[in-house]
Amino acid sequence: MKSSRSTSTRLVDFLGSMNLAITLLVIVAIASVIGTVLKQNQPYPDYEIKFGKFWFEFFRSLGLYDVYSALWFLLILGFLLLSTTTCVIRNTPGILRELRHFREKAQEKSLRALHHSASFVSNQPLEAIQASSQQALKNQGFRFRTHQEGATHVVAAMKGGANKWGYWLTHIGMIVIFIGGLLDSKLPIMLGEWRGTIQPETRNIPASEVPAISQLGANTYSYRGSVDIPEGRTANIIFLPVRDGYLVQRLPYEIEVKAFRVEHYSTGQPKSFESDLVIHDPDLKEPLAHTISVNHPLIYKGTAIYQANFGDGGSEVELQFNPLTKQYAPQTLTGNISQEYNLSSSTDQYRLELDNFRLFNINPVKNEQGIEEQRNIGPSVIFRLRNAAGEAIEYTNYMNPVMIEGRLYLISGVKKSPADPERFLHLPADKKGSPELFLAFLNALQDEALVRNTALATTQASMGALDNQALDANVETQIVESMVRLTQLFATQGFDGIMNDIDARFPEAQRQSVNEAFTKVLQASLRGVYLELLKQRGVSEPNETDWLFFDDSLNAMSNLPFYGSPWFIQLKTFKQIEASGLQITRSPGQNVVYLGCIMLTLGVFLLFYVAQRRIWVLVKPLESGENEVILAGSSNRNPHDFDKYFQNLRSAFQTMLTAKGD
Repeated sequence: MKSSRSTSTRLVDFLGSMNLAITLLVIVAIASVIGTVLKQNQPYPDYEIKFGKFWFEFFRSLGLYDVYSALWFLLILGFLLLSTTTCVIRNTPGILRELRHFREKAQEKSLRALHHSASFVSNQPLEAIQASSQQALKNQGFRFRTHQEGATHVVAAMKGGANKWGYWLTHIGMIVIFIGGLLDSKLPIMLGEWRGTIQPETRNIPASEVPAISQLGANTYSYRGSVDIPEGRTANIIFLPVRDGYLVQRLPYEIEVKAFRVEHYSTGQPKSFESDLVIHDPDLKEPLAHTISVNHPLIYKGTAIYQANFGDGGSEVELQFNPLTKQYAPQTLTGNISQEYNLSSSTDQYRLELDNFRLFNINPVKNEQGIEEQRNIGPSVIFRLRNAAGEAIEYTNYMNPVMIEGRLYLISGVKKSPADPERFLHLPADKKGSPELFLAFLNALQDEALVRNTALATTQASMGALDNQALDANVETQIVESMVRLTQLFATQGFDGIMNDIDARFPEAQRQSVNEAFTKVLQASLRGVYLELLKQRGVSEPNETDWLFFDDSLNAMSNLPFYGSPWFIQLKTFKQIEASGLQITRSPGQNVVYLGCIMLTLGVFLLFYVAQRRIWVLVKPLESGENEVILAGSSNRNPHDFDKYFQNLRSAFQTMLTAKGD
């Protein structure tokens, strides 16, 4: 029994120790910093892109992507709760005894030994001294008790007991905060996963297809999730992020987004946004209409509905498919954002996944002086083009041409994987802001008959001065075939394709000279085709602008092999439908935490600004017939302030005893 008692005592001492509490509080503080700096509950691919494979897995194993619901964090909160509770239970009896104990049996020797102690001699009678002392202490707000032992009389006074209440409020406030934090945690979900009754869904499927094991009922105790609701639509669910998946949480009511409004700055950046909501609930006599905005939520049935963000709600877009190779045909498609469409061609099957529509895009653009400035370049559509093998490339295509250093370009951003940086294709636009001239030039370069005729005309014009007709025919054929071959190769594979062809056909020692010769032949062919195209459009003498367009077209064509799409997909028209992004929380522990914070603040105030003070007045008769008065005092904090206080009290007692003695 003795050993068992010793073990339990050591355990209680450990749980109630200050070292354990401080260590756990430091860990909680560090975790809170991590949870503040590292954005929580984001899609796992975003973290993997940001940190890389190794650190992504390492941080995931520590639960840093959802710190406040990590098992180790909840265990620390539980230990803090247990430690603080143990400390309060263990120390409360002593505090209660301290509050009730006036120490009226203090001995003369002990009082004289105190740092704050003084003695007086008075010829006043004992009863008068006692009455005067008690009145003086009462005026100072002290509670007192008296004690007589023989001829010695003691008045023991005490005030500032609220300091001890500060201890209780501080520690109990922390306990209440910990309980509130646990109430709002994902502990029930974690227990459900452990028991096998809850399983997060990881597939990107409609909410109606989410299995029952991944759904939570409307009576869930606490939750925090989000949902995007387009204008004019309703929803009665939200999505709760759980690691790399989600759960569908049913709401006890239905939310309708009647209207959504957003105001923008002149730059196009959002200034403010708000939603007109209508709550449909069988418990209501009529629907509840309310407008929410950022930091102004709607509180209903214990849930808070916040205006968190906004996005696209299924905007309707009309797309023009401009083929970049002759094997594909032009086509148009009208679709909605967040939908998928099958595309057919002469050889391959593609799937178009419309991801997002943006009305405003603030991007850095160089002006005519070459200075980079932030500018709204207008609407854009984001989509993925997925081939038959399942490989997808993401594109961001801007609707309006952008003026860069005095020339117009149609811009398309390309990301072949989420981890890759976005690259941009700049197609030169004609005077109408259209890609029609560029596409006509590209199509002409892929027209073998047109290229051959142009090459023949160019060759004959350049060889017209030679006399040897046999040589003329031989050389002419070789040059024409080279021009046709190089032009076709450039139109499909760009400059890289020509370099690869040279590397494959010629030894290293000849590659530089062959490259120079091929470049001259290719330039002649490209210029010939371009001049023929302009002549068909009534331009006989190209100016500087025409030749700048020629150079920009060659740059764009040389980048087409990396582009990965057989079409340049152009946004023609759109009908925007916006969606209100709502965050809905049920936090029954929130008010508990607020109560705990109030208790903690008040307790800290009492601990630091209220001092417990004790005063003793001991009166004993002298052989001379007079009475000696010993005044002593102590304080548990602010000794400097108590020095002044005791000196004033000493002066007051001395004046009182002297005045009445006279």
